[in-house]
Amino acid sequence: MPTHVAAEAHGDEIGALLAFLEAQRGGLRRAVLGLTDEQANQRPSASELSLAGLVKHVAETEQGWVETAQERPHSIERTQETWHLSFQLEDGETVAGVLKFWDDVARRTEEFVRSVPSLNDTFPLPEAPWFPKDARQSMRWLLLHLIEETARHAGHADIIRESLDGKTAFALVDEELQAREGQA
Repeated sequence: MPTHVAAEAHGDEIGALLAFLEAQRGGLRRAVLGLTDEQANQRPSASELSLAGLVKHVAETEQGWVETAQERPHSIERTQETWHLSFQLEDGETVAGVLKFWDDVARRTEEFVRSVPSLNDTFPLPEAPWFPKDARQSMRWLLLHLIEETARHAGHADIIRESLDGKTAFALVDEELQAREGQA
């Protein structure tokens, strides 16, 4: 990981998990840093993945898991026929718009997780052939799963970005830092 995750206050497990989740989100956000929508939609490998699609997918996935944990219907329902749309920008969507959507999802995730009495609280998993019948998972599992999902796709994003213009995660961290310092 090319960034350091600051230590949480002693015993603040929620804060630590949220900080690691945000660090992985940062990797994906940086992958689109300085790119046009056209560049972010490019697929430079045999894969169908693009940077824009990865950002959209991870944002939708995070929202879906939090809504599952809240035992609410999903705001965005994907079926086998529409699953591919979570990996691509549709008409009228932009990288900036998807990043804004994800910022809102991230804020709601943090608000929800901080509102639960305990990371040991559980929620039912949806019925699916890949989940055990009547399975429940903890809020801790939710956060760890979101970290896992985001990190997996941040790794994909590193490869795609480097394939587009040669920029590595370390170079993008420097670019992001320079941009912040220029705004200060």
